[in-house]
Amino acid sequence: MAAAAVRYLRSAGARTAVEPVDALPRPELRSVGEDERAPVEQAEFRRVLGNFATGVTVVTAPATTDDGPAGFACQSFSSLSLDPPLVAFMVGRTSTTWPRIARAGVFCVNVLAADQAELCRGFAVSGADKFAGVSYDASPATGSPRLTGAAAWIDCTIHAVHTGGDHLIVVGRVETLGAADATEVPPLLFHRGRFGEFTGI
Repeated sequence: MAAAAVRYLRSAGARTAVEPVDALPRPELRSVGEDERAPVEQAEFRRVLGNFATGVTVVTAPATTDDGPAGFACQSFSSLSLDPPLVAFMVGRTSTTWPRIARAGVFCVNVLAADQAELCRGFAVSGADKFAGVSYDASPATGSPRLTGAAAWIDCTIHAVHTGGDHLIVVGRVETLGAADATEVPPLLFHRGRFGEFTGI
């Protein structure tokens, strides 16, 4: 599956700065049978994991067709490696935005500021023109939309794609990045299904 995801990325005409790395062998997995109880109920999984506060991002990519630029709200984002500089985000395998990002071969992670909750909600909606009325410019390395007012931005090329259950793990190699003054632009946080703002202790 991981190898297939990387093959898809290549066949889609992605522009990669480096050759994708080979994925580790996938562990033995099997589906839970209809007569078996799932090890963890999905509702309980979401409830417990909701106690982990995260930042909120919008992952964007430049237009590759007449559809315009692509983007989606993503809280499953993390730094991954310092040398080489890598980050990762997770996206559902049924996402309609992901194939457009894969075709572009590049993306920009926009770390949202505390006053951008409505912007986040707009990018979480499927099927709408997510960029309507949204102010942005082109990121310097990849040309991906860099959202105005974001707390930080990370401009990347796709480095590798791995499978992870019902999601894909997308690894990006950082080409350039930047941040606003942290004292002026606090980040947007998400906790137990609600947005919030960081306040120092």
